[in-house]
Amino acid sequence: MAGGTAEEESAAATASASAGGGCEVPIRLDASTVTEKENPNGGMNQKECMERIAKGLKHPTVKFLREHMEKAGCPFWVKLILAADCKTQGVAGRYTSRHGISVCCNNLTYQDEVNQVLIHELVHAYDDCRVKNMDWKNCAHHACSEIRANHLSGDCHYKRELLRGFMKIRGHEQDCVKRRALKSVENNPYCSGAAAKDAIESVWDICYDDTYPFDRAP
Repeated sequence: MAGGTAEEESAAATASASAGGGCEVPIRLDASTVTEKENPNGGMNQKECMERIAKGLKHPTVKFLREHMEKAGCPFWVKLILAADCKTQGVAGRYTSRHGISVCCNNLTYQDEVNQVLIHELVHAYDDCRVKNMDWKNCAHHACSEIRANHLSGDCHYKRELLRGFMKIRGHEQDCVKRRALKSVENNPYCSGAAAKDAIESVWDICYDDTYPFDRAP
């Protein structure tokens, strides 16, 4: 879409990808944060997790995203953030449209992990707000939001990559964003296998460059 901003192109890519038929299947879809590393410590209990969430809500990036959601007409209330015991291993948190954010306490140990989950999932929530025809069953829609969430949340900072066992320095961030976005999109029952990979590739340039509401990636 020549002449548009990255934000406009990203939203346009999401909108145009919603075309097409298919039978509607009532299923609850989640955009999730993957951990890529098992937690040997057994995670946090509910009380500790709720305390960490309360502290995380004071994080500058979390506050920034909530402020911009409110400006966009979608205030994100604290009651929409749930301290959860998630049965799925390797998932740190998830966002579900019209339900809110679940923080997987049993898969997390540190405050920084809780902060990252809140930031990552709030990017999904923001995308759900600003793209009026957002369809999480659409692989391109989901892929775009996962690319943005992994890029803008700091999930792929080189120090976090080193802790995960990924030692590449040059070009590590984009490789990390693609890898983690792909893992999340593959968990979408509509987007398994080649469909997930094709979706990531088809929207990569537009969605990676779309840093809104940030001026640039934090």
